[in-house]
Amino acid sequence: MDQTYDVIVVGAGHAGCEAAMAAANMGCKVLLVTMNMQTIAQMSCNPAMGGIAKGQIVREIDALGGYSGIISDLSAVQFRMLNRSKGPAMWSPRCQSDRHLFASLWRQYLEQNHNIDFYQDMCRSLLIENNRVRGITTGLGLQFKARTVVLTNGTFLNGVIHVGESQTSGGRTGERSATGLTEQLISLGFTTGRMKTGTPPRIDGRSIDYSKLEEQMGDTVPGRFSYDTTLPLPDRQLSCWIAYTNEQVHNLLREGFEKSPMFQGRIKGLGPRYCPSIEDKINRFAERDRHQLFVEPEGWNTVEVYLNGFSTSLPEHIQRKALASVPGFESAKLFRPGYAIEYDYFPPTQIKESLETKAIHGLYFAGQINGTTGYEEAACQGLLAGINAGSQCLNKEPLVLSRDEAYIGVLINDLVTKGTDEPYRMFTSRAEYRILLRQDNADARLTPKGRERGLISDRRWNMFEEKQRNIATLSYSLKNARLMPESVNQFLSDIGTTPIEQRTSLLQVLKRPGVFLEALIPYAIIEDQSIQNKSFDSEVVQQVEIEVKYESYIIKERDMANKVLEFAALKIPDSMDYSKIHSLSSESREKLSRIRPETIASASSISGISPADIATLLVYIKK
Repeated sequence: MDQTYDVIVVGAGHAGCEAAMAAANMGCKVLLVTMNMQTIAQMSCNPAMGGIAKGQIVREIDALGGYSGIISDLSAVQFRMLNRSKGPAMWSPRCQSDRHLFASLWRQYLEQNHNIDFYQDMCRSLLIENNRVRGITTGLGLQFKARTVVLTNGTFLNGVIHVGESQTSGGRTGERSATGLTEQLISLGFTTGRMKTGTPPRIDGRSIDYSKLEEQMGDTVPGRFSYDTTLPLPDRQLSCWIAYTNEQVHNLLREGFEKSPMFQGRIKGLGPRYCPSIEDKINRFAERDRHQLFVEPEGWNTVEVYLNGFSTSLPEHIQRKALASVPGFESAKLFRPGYAIEYDYFPPTQIKESLETKAIHGLYFAGQINGTTGYEEAACQGLLAGINAGSQCLNKEPLVLSRDEAYIGVLINDLVTKGTDEPYRMFTSRAEYRILLRQDNADARLTPKGRERGLISDRRWNMFEEKQRNIATLSYSLKNARLMPESVNQFLSDIGTTPIEQRTSLLQVLKRPGVFLEALIPYAIIEDQSIQNKSFDSEVVQQVEIEVKYESYIIKERDMANKVLEFAALKIPDSMDYSKIHSLSSESREKLSRIRPETIASASSISGISPADIATLLVYIKK
């Protein structure tokens, strides 16, 4: 293979798969390099997609033309919409996945794309000429040339696996780590650090006494991630279960602390604060007498179970002993113990908002190499890196999403401007425009952008346009819809809301808590009678309803975003010498010189940069 590729993607995890598909669908010739063809898209941690804020990201990936949503729908064993008791800004879809089916489907989709070639080997180093990437060298010494390279190395860069006092080199259990690349990047001027993540023991489900656990079932009417025509789950779903630790479990775990790699200093990297190991939890929250564990099935046709909440690197015999004291796990058999893994990452202030590195032209970083944790966070970075690597090859401007356009924009902006010294995980609280970035409207926000890049097929685009027409039609028809007391008051009383005294706007009544559009329409006087008889898709009805109920909040957030955007898009010249702006604090000069934000929006997001600093920058830019 002496062919020169447009894009080489290194790594075939969630980031790598999305990157390869995006660039290939844009018409680029792509080489996907992975150390093991049998572990493409492997769910290394829990068998699930979505969750709080993460579900919004999966919807955004799908809206842009990525594949995580489609494959999640096709491999789901359970679906739940989290936070239904809260406002729609907090609704977050989540599914349990069939681990093996998820990976198998990803590989099928990749192999069906004729713009993608595959090669199994380690990437040992990059080919660099005049600060521009030219390709890669593999572990066997083969060279592949490319115009751009996307690194999605996950936990494999100098990975070390810890179980008790045992340490082995590896990027994942049973797989070797990747070496050489970190050292080369350091020689090129990059700074690096170490991070840590972990995984719990896998259990033989046949050995669990489920009668002692709490059942957690899926939604009665399951939803889906994709805006495409993927079918919702059938009536049958697999249940998850909830178990609890206790003081005896905690005491048994404490017996292993003297051999814990985390407490004995053998692990130097920081782990995810919001997904700590079980030993970290009982150490940090010593006042708690129990912790929740989620018992998650691995798929339709396996008895293997994932014990979410019991991530650990303690010695195996300690893990077994403590587990036996968890009600329901007295006879539990382990398929494999939990372990921690430590790996190299590159502080993300070294990349642009396009995910291209600042030091090497044409080189992109995506996923855990940037200090993030989670499938969804990795996948959305891979998608954007693939789009932008492809865009560079096609002489197009990079796609950069702002903080009011997508959770993906929030994530990347946070990474690039603030950096991270612990695994970054997305939360709804990180987004200042949550009511604009709902899971229901991701297609309205992002599908036109995906279409512009060639990622949305004609069929998908026609579906999108039809949906938007229906939303516009229903919204317009409801503006003049009225309710009469004699026809609607009995219904209003039945649902526990105050009856009306006179002819009243339907939209006014709809804004009441507990009143829903689908139930209200039959009582309304609507000039366009066809609306009453027309069957609208549930997503159309839901989106119209949300826009009505939360209209004032949506307008307020949009006004806030517009005020910020008034100056946010202003470019900061590459030649800006912050050291000469003496009206900035020394801390601000240091951070701005190091991070070198591309826009005023990026500069204002940097921790420690004040509004006064931004005002000073605006003055200098105008000069």
